Amino acid sequence: MENKRDYYEVLGVSKSASDDEIKKAYRTMARKYHPDVNPGDKAAEEKFKEAAEAYEVLSNPEKRQKYDQFGFNMGPQGFPGGGSQGGFYQSGGMSMDDIFSMFGDIFGDVSGGGGRYSGFGSATGGRQRRAQRKGSNLRIHVKLTLQDILNGTTKTLKIPTFVKCDHCNGTGAKDGTAFATCPQCHGSGSITQVQQTIFGVSQAHVECPRCNGTGKIITENCQYCRGTGVEKREQQITFTIPAGVEDGNVLTIKGKGNAPEHGGVNGDLLVVVDEIKHPELIRDGADVIYNLMLDIPTATLGGSVDVPTIEGRARLKIAPGTQPGKILRLRGKGLPNGQGGSAKGDELINVMVYVPEKLSDAERSAIESLKGSPNIQPSETEKQRLFSKFRHIFE
Repeated sequence: MENKRDYYEVLGVSKSASDDEIKKAYRTMARKYHPDVNPGDKAAEEKFKEAAEAYEVLSNPEKRQKYDQFGFNMGPQGFPGGGSQGGFYQSGGMSMDDIFSMFGDIFGDVSGGGGRYSGFGSATGGRQRRAQRKGSNLRIHVKLTLQDILNGTTKTLKIPTFVKCDHCNGTGAKDGTAFATCPQCHGSGSITQVQQTIFGVSQAHVECPRCNGTGKIITENCQYCRGTGVEKREQQITFTIPAGVEDGNVLTIKGKGNAPEHGGVNGDLLVVVDEIKHPELIRDGADVIYNLMLDIPTATLGGSVDVPTIEGRARLKIAPGTQPGKILRLRGKGLPNGQGGSAKGDELINVMVYVPEKLSDAERSAIESLKGSPNIQPSETEKQRLFSKFRHIFE
């Protein structure tokens, strides 16, 4: 017998748990490991099946009583002494279709619509609602400047997509009418699967594999789409990118992706933001940074300089004695924070002072003449102030 975990342990409840507690625990597990929430995750799918198996037993008073008494050591007729046939279920005993047919009403459509297992019927034996197909998503990259990000922008692009075939209305059948009743389900769209369990015969209504739940089959393919129901065509799509987005952000444009084969809803268009680096400004969240290089006379005597901003140039006043490393601030000259509202970041001006490496004789003489001047050499107090200011850099 395969290794199985205790059903109470699987659902995380005690052996004295009430029916409501068991149902609530299973609902939580089903939502957590639902295949539409965890696409392609085999481990999650196994946990989903494991939880369904546990709930199928513990939610049934008769099965729960036998499980409490004999555990997994159950024979094929529900009596002790299971041996090689022991266990409530053999390997692969419950399929995904069985689970959704039996327990679909417990947790509903947790995928938000369009998933592979969304829209299944309940355990009452009624006909399943066919899961609606959804086309694949498209992903494109859009390059944006800081100016685009500052104000937001609208883009109009021509994008090759799969669209519904106009000649067959997306059905894949010639003229949209070349259908016949499915011979396997006789037009119902579902078939009944019968399974022998230790508690008797179990029936589950599942989607007909021959017609994929439509109740009809194509007798002659559409000659334009060759039976797929879709054609590739260049579509002009207009969309708006809000202000304040960042590099790598993904915007979802609903319904602008590929159309699915044989009808359904379109996938989505995923727009990935690629921020174009500014030649002079560095982005830091909602703020932008500019490294300003001053010459010694301007840093010493003060003056005014032009600095770049996202929207153009700005005149900046430099106070006399401006030190390297000082941060000047242009308030509101940054970007929106992307969370809505009108507040913007700032432009931070990082002051650097250029020390010349080459001097003419006259320049050298002029500088040497200042060496003895008391205001050229820093005082001990000034040295301590500057050291304290930049100490963290060396620690």
